[in-house]
Amino acid sequence: MEFQMSGFIEGESRTQTTLFPESLDDYITEDNAVRVVDVFIDDLDISGLGFRTQANNTGRPAYHPTTMLKLYVYGYLNRVQSSRRLEREAQRNVELMWLLGRLAPDFKTIADFRKNNGKAIRLVCREFVMLCRKLNLFADAFVAIDGSKFKAVNTRNRNFHTATLRTASFSTI
Repeated sequence: MEFQMSGFIEGESRTQTTLFPESLDDYITEDNAVRVVDVFIDDLDISGLGFRTQANNTGRPAYHPTTMLKLYVYGYLNRVQSSRRLEREAQRNVELMWLLGRLAPDFKTIADFRKNNGKAIRLVCREFVMLCRKLNLFADAFVAIDGSKFKAVNTRNRNFHTATLRTASFSTI
């Protein structure tokens, strides 16, 4: 039984094929921040930062360091830092599909890249933040960090629950 949804905006059928497939580039607007990440990493000279830029002749070819850097900078920009979450995002996020050319590294590859290139990744992220400040890309962003520290004591005589708080006077607490 087919249900008619007249009067509402309807999407395309998932099984409908198209003669001309849409370009992935059509989904990324010209002012999208992912384009800044792409241009920044592509123009970056990574040879002096400690990344291995020559592929091995044995085994499966590795991902190019610029591909992995794009993934990390995008992840930090969007607060996605876990290797497993970055793997999932690369498989389903259209922006990352565009940025990585539809490559989707697994979480182990992502984690190993971070482990083996931590210092160089931090340098690249620092350069990216300096570029963003220079271009005034995040002028409206405001960050506040609370550095409060509290001593936590959870001994039996200092452990309060609802019944204790109802009967206790504030001088004993």
